[in-house]
Amino acid sequence: MNILHIDSSITGDNSISRQLSASTISNIVKARPDAQVVYRDLVAEPLDHYQITDKPGNSTEGSAFSAAILSEFLAADTIVIGAPLYNFTIPSQLKAWIDRIVISGVTFKLGPDGSVGLIGEKRAILLVSRSAVYQPGTSWAPHEHAETFLKAIFGFIGIEPEVIVAEGAAYGPESRAAGIEAAEAAIARIAA
Repeated sequence: MNILHIDSSITGDNSISRQLSASTISNIVKARPDAQVVYRDLVAEPLDHYQITDKPGNSTEGSAFSAAILSEFLAADTIVIGAPLYNFTIPSQLKAWIDRIVISGVTFKLGPDGSVGLIGEKRAILLVSRSAVYQPGTSWAPHEHAETFLKAIFGFIGIEPEVIVAEGAAYGPESRAAGIEAAEAAIARIAA
C-alpha cells in the first residue's frame, strides 16, 4: 500500500489538521505495517502557483516538476490530506498542489455529457480543521468553502473522499479539545 500524506497548515505545532493527519497515518500504518508513506509538507516546501507551461508534457522545468507531483499522486493508493480552513477556503499552498493533479486526459476527461473522473480506485481521507462551527444550520455554514471545494474537486476526478472535521477551536480550549477529540474518535473508526 502506498500512502501520500499532504500537510498544508501554516501553524506548525499548533496545527489541528497536522495533528489529525498524523493520527490518521499512524492508524493506517499500525494496521498495515507494509504501507509506504510519502510525505509532502506544502508549507516547508511550497509549490509555485501553477502556470500553463507547467502542464506535464511540456519541455519546461516547471512541467517536469508538475509531472513528478502528478506521478507521486498517481502512485498512491491512499491520499491523506490535512486541510485547515483559511478565509473560508483551503490554503493557497494546497490549491497549488491540486492544480498539478487535476489534469485533463489524466485525472479527468471531458465528453459530450460533461466530465468523467478517471481516478476512482484511490482513497482520499481529508482532515479538515475549522476555527468556528460551519455545520449546516449555523450562521457560518454559507462561508464554508474548504470541505465543499475538496469534495467537489476530488469528486471531479473520480474519488469520493472520506472527510473528518474538527471545528470550534476559536471558542476556547474546551471547545478546541472537544473538536479534536471528536475527530480523533472518527479517525480511530476508519478502516485501514
